[in-house]
Amino acid sequence: MKKILIIMGVFLGVAIMLFSWYRNGYNQAIAKDEEVKSAWAQVENQLQRRNDLIPNLVSTVKGFATHEKEIFTEVTRLRSQWGKSASVGSKIENANAMGGALSRLLLVAENYPQLKSNENFLALQAQLEGTENRIAVERMRYNRAVKDFNRFQRLFFGRFFAQQAGVTEPSVYFEAEKSASKVPVVKFK
Repeated sequence: MKKILIIMGVFLGVAIMLFSWYRNGYNQAIAKDEEVKSAWAQVENQLQRRNDLIPNLVSTVKGFATHEKEIFTEVTRLRSQWGKSASVGSKIENANAMGGALSRLLLVAENYPQLKSNENFLALQAQLEGTENRIAVERMRYNRAVKDFNRFQRLFFGRFFAQQAGVTEPSVYFEAEKSASKVPVVKFK
C-alpha cells in the first residue's frame, strides 16, 4: 500500500511538472505574439499621427510652392494608400515610401525662404520631426519584439509551443527601403 502511494505521488508530481512546463511554454508563445501585435499597434499609432499632420503640411507648403504639384500628388496618394493597406508588409512598404515623399517635400520647402520662416510651417515641421523620431523608436521596439518572437519560434520547444498556440507564422521586420542608404542630394536654384 505504501509503495502504491509513493508511485502515485511520483506520478502526480511528474504530471504537475509536465502540466506546468506545458502551460508556461504555451503562455510564453501567446505573450510573445501579443507583444509583437502591441508593438505594431504603436508603430501604426505613430504612422497615423504622421498621416494626420500631412494635410496641414501639404496645404502650408502648397501656398508657397504652387508649381511643385507632382510631390503634392504623390504625398496625397501615399497617404490614402496607407489607410487601405491590409497587411503589415504592405503598411511597412507604404510607410517607407511616405517617408521618402515627405523628405522630398521638406527639400522643396528649402527652396522657399518665406516658407521656412512661416510660423505654421515651422510648427508643423517640428511636429513632423517629433513624429518621425517617435516612429523610429516604435519601429525599433517592434523589431525587437519580432526578433524575440521569431527566435522563440525557432527554438527546439518554442516551435512546439507556437504550433500549440496557433502562432506559427514568423513576424515581418520593419526594414528601411534600400534607397534609404543613399545620401539625398540637396540642390539650391
